[in-house]
Amino acid sequence: MSHLLSKSKYIRGLQCERALWLDVYQPRLARYTREQMRRFDAGRDFEYAFKSTFPAALDLSAELGRKVDAYPERTVALLDENPAAVLFEAGFQYDDVLVLADVVCQREDGSLDIYEVKSGSQLSDTYRKDAAVQHYVISHCRRIHTFNIVYNESGFQTVDLTEDLAAQADTVAANIAAMKDILAHGEPATPTGQHCLEPYACPYQHYCQQGVRQMSLF
Repeated sequence: MSHLLSKSKYIRGLQCERALWLDVYQPRLARYTREQMRRFDAGRDFEYAFKSTFPAALDLSAELGRKVDAYPERTVALLDENPAAVLFEAGFQYDDVLVLADVVCQREDGSLDIYEVKSGSQLSDTYRKDAAVQHYVISHCRRIHTFNIVYNESGFQTVDLTEDLAAQADTVAANIAAMKDILAHGEPATPTGQHCLEPYACPYQHYCQQGVRQMSLF
């Protein structure tokens, strides 16, 4: 594995150190409810609808599938070959973090307009943190012109967060360093609590709660 973190693992790490460790080393333990799967499907449907407004785009996921470590090199090749490239799931890697951007549009000067698509009806703090780690990684690979979040407010609502995300670079770098340190050691003994439910219901709750029950019985 050539990278340690992704944007989803970064968000997981902000929620819980133990969940991050499990996501990297024991992902088979994750359990998702039907409601969570329904939300995933709804998110994909909204994303596909927005992507359909870029009919000439090249979709790296259709070409490379789950070979995620191949995405950054292929992205560089496509951007270098075509000054006006529009890519879905373009890959960028920096500081052991790999991110796949939903929509990337290259301008004539080589800078990028990036669109991160979210199906929620509000611009949540979690969406901003998700975008911040993407901006941090991509800005170390290519020059960013704009970084936008598209969310579902009676249709496609687009917000340019470029300046706000750039200002968070030091915070993101510190968070990544802390997460890499966590992953360099054994499983954290993080207790269960409210963080198991916010901002998302953790798929490892059953595993951690099982440990609590065993300790109680003992």
